[in-house]
Amino acid sequence: MYRPSASLFLVGPMGAGKSTIGRLLAQSLSRPFVDSDKEIETRTGASIPLIFEKEGEAGFRLRERQVIEDLTLREGIVLATGGGAVLAAENRACLSTRGFVVYLETSVDEQLRRTARDSNRPLLQTADPRARLTELLQTRDPLYREIADFVVHTDGRQSRRVAALILDHYERG
Repeated sequence: MYRPSASLFLVGPMGAGKSTIGRLLAQSLSRPFVDSDKEIETRTGASIPLIFEKEGEAGFRLRERQVIEDLTLREGIVLATGGGAVLAAENRACLSTRGFVVYLETSVDEQLRRTARDSNRPLLQTADPRARLTELLQTRDPLYREIADFVVHTDGRQSRRVAALILDHYERG
């Protein structure tokens, strides 16, 4: 059971709408919105693709763990996490014990549509983005579900409608 003032943490794959829906939720709740990937970029002064290029995924995940640890200690925020944040057991523990976790579930087709023009996704710089997204989802979906207090499917739904569904569930406690 979470406190009514608990932070709201959004998890899910890239392209699920975590940042867009997170901003809407933060606005509705009059709370600060934080995007963990943007926080990493702010702290390092480097873009996510540059961090991946210089330090590899392992270096990025190390930075991500520190940011998730710090951000989940904040009270009353709305946090959009990176798609792979759930890979680290430490991150899952921080998210599940320190706030209300919402899994924004989406299909690979929808992810492809939403990320088609986004060159800021290092894990999609591959010859077969569909295969990569499918592989990532197979690994991560059980982890998202493991820590989720609420799961909402975002395909074909307007962001405002998804935010309203989350708010309704969240406010009922």
